[in-house]
Amino acid sequence: MPNSSTVAQYLPFLRRYARALTGSQTSGDAYIAATLEALIADRTVIEDPRGPRVALYRLFTKIWNSVDLNDATEPRSLQLPVERRLAHLTALPRQAFLLVSLEGFSEDEAAEILDIDVPSLRDLVKDAGRELAAEIATDVLIIEDEALIAMDLEHLVEDLGHRVIGVARTHGKAVSIAKAHQPGLILADIHLADNSSGLDAVNELLRSFQVPVIFITAYPERFLTGERPEPAFLIAKPFQPSAVSAVISQALFFERNARRSARRATA
Repeated sequence: MPNSSTVAQYLPFLRRYARALTGSQTSGDAYIAATLEALIADRTVIEDPRGPRVALYRLFTKIWNSVDLNDATEPRSLQLPVERRLAHLTALPRQAFLLVSLEGFSEDEAAEILDIDVPSLRDLVKDAGRELAAEIATDVLIIEDEALIAMDLEHLVEDLGHRVIGVARTHGKAVSIAKAHQPGLILADIHLADNSSGLDAVNELLRSFQVPVIFITAYPERFLTGERPEPAFLIAKPFQPSAVSAVISQALFFERNARRSARRATA
């Protein structure tokens, strides 16, 4: 049975999740309090084969879905921009997106927490991607030399509500498109048609402007060694459309959050 110290180490992260999920500190803390009361009443409620963290979030989700505490919200003016945006998402897609993107649960774990199957979770994450895109839609540059993959990515990006400004098969073409129209997001393969490097193309572009970048590669292990500066967002080929959708939304969402934090720090 998990002890109090085991539970305590996860509480700050659960509090973060609760705040993002509800859209306010007051409402989020009210759900945390209800969760802890349920836990005190019966410690066995967080026993789970996947471990205490999954069990704790699963308990929180049961409380969230069964107890109406949403009247304990803060005035909108007191909510952070990030919380307001997430609070606009439909409840289940919001939960799925946050569990995978913010809390870092695997698809299996997130599905367990929400008591659904993995395909249903993927659909929810995709729905969240569409809803977020309505708030943070942007222009996207795709750097990909395989025509079928480029078409799949273009369709997926446009389905989320973004606009594709161009598809580049080479380093030179990528730079040319970006100079003509600066993108708000870049999806880039690493090995391109003329044996040039998508990584080099992106690094050249980032010397002129800052933009979130998602790299797509068949060899992710080569770029996740911890030995040098590495991509923050990396998707392995072959990819699931739902995974690309989640990472696009994650990259744009947290990039907007980082910009706001930077502006507040320099204000």
